[in-house]
Amino acid sequence: MYLALTRRGAGPSATRAAHRAAHFWLVSLAFAIAGTAAGASRLSAQVGHEHHDSTAAGEMPSMQGMPQRPFGIPMTRMGSGTTWLPDASPMRAWHFTAGSWMLMVHGDAFLQYDHQGGPRGDDQVGSVNWGMLMAMRPLAGGTLHLHGMASAEPLTIGKQGYPLLLQSGETFRGEPLHDRQHPHDLFMELSALYERPITQRLGLMVYAAPVGEPGIGPVAYMHRPSALNDPFAPLSHHWTDATHITYGVLTAGLFTRTLKLEGTLFNGREPDEDRYDFDFHALDSYGLRLSANPTPHWALAASYGYLEQPEGLHPEENQHRLGASVLHTVRLGRQGEWASALIYGGNKHVTPGGGESGRWEHSLMAESNLQLDGANTVFGRVEYVRKSAEDLVTPGAPGQEFDIGTLSLGYVRELADFRGATLGLGARGAVNLVPQTLEGVYGSRTPVGLALFLRVRPRLLGGAHAMDSEMHGGHMDGMTRHDGARHTEAVRP
Repeated sequence: MYLALTRRGAGPSATRAAHRAAHFWLVSLAFAIAGTAAGASRLSAQVGHEHHDSTAAGEMPSMQGMPQRPFGIPMTRMGSGTTWLPDASPMRAWHFTAGSWMLMVHGDAFLQYDHQGGPRGDDQVGSVNWGMLMAMRPLAGGTLHLHGMASAEPLTIGKQGYPLLLQSGETFRGEPLHDRQHPHDLFMELSALYERPITQRLGLMVYAAPVGEPGIGPVAYMHRPSALNDPFAPLSHHWTDATHITYGVLTAGLFTRTLKLEGTLFNGREPDEDRYDFDFHALDSYGLRLSANPTPHWALAASYGYLEQPEGLHPEENQHRLGASVLHTVRLGRQGEWASALIYGGNKHVTPGGGESGRWEHSLMAESNLQLDGANTVFGRVEYVRKSAEDLVTPGAPGQEFDIGTLSLGYVRELADFRGATLGLGARGAVNLVPQTLEGVYGSRTPVGLALFLRVRPRLLGGAHAMDSEMHGGHMDGMTRHDGARHTEAVRP
């Protein structure tokens, strides 16, 4: 890991800065690992047997034993990094105890056949996947969270990523990727979050991550309930949530039961093509985010970020980024749920020192995931993005931009559940929209894509909707006080 920080062609000052950053993060990580190891040495013999046994009887795994967060904020509010989800969001995980620690394992694995049509399309059999371990415990009047997240995508879809028409962002063999989605890095998150009340209504949170997500943008797409069953990244990924893998993040914030204000320092550079190393640089980028959860069903956020040299092919450019999101989740009967999101992202490229400035490139996305019952789910996404000829690697005048879009629709059928996991079979189709000037490049103004997939993930935890006042009769002071710990609804997924 340490040797990977020394780049060929980097000057001595850059190398020394990378080494200092490496020492800082490795020492921080060592303390985090030591704390986890101390708890793991007292691993309880119950390792999930108690709540998995109830699953065999047709019950959901229980959320009993969850550490209580300040002001009764439920665990279901936790999104990616330090983002907030609606309290009524589902939580799918395995959990068990290790001494004073509560451990949770999250994840998704898709095995998909991906066909993207037209002269720019391709076919691939691969796997999009991620797994996450969360360790939580009370500490000094607050709650400590340690998160570790990884992906096997560098192996299962390769360095070039998976085919996805009109997608752009990052590089392959020194050239910009286009019409493909890059793989996630092996290390997606290694972070520590501490939160505690400082008055009866005001709390303080601090987040430090060698690999993590700064306090800008919406919840990352793989963690949004509205995108839960869609294996593919949005076309606006690098306009909204691509910073969810950032090598170096420090975030601090103040929060109440319904509001949070965060300030963040981070390394604004995108990960390089080596998906196994740690790309540390100076924390020279910054941002602010305001979040609000006015009811259990809504989560609102707005953010601004200034990214220093985000793109490896253009180290002379910095970037302004704006983001806004509205997330909504609601229960539908005993076994259904409906999660939706409306997300805006905007980028503006600038040269250092207030020199040349480009125009704002806007994106807008609406997506939804409708679980009809215990076995059937439909999902969809509509997007508009303004991308340049350079983004899409198409012929065009310097700075030429195109309005593009996509409409996708999918369906998942749950086939089986076993040992706390569910197996689903699904399909996703997309119709992409390009302007007439790109018709010759893509072979059509409406090139299409199709994917068939198998998906494995943990089942829904019992009590996962404990903060849904419409279903459970009002707010509770934390998940551990809700009788959902002994919830007996036979909800399969």
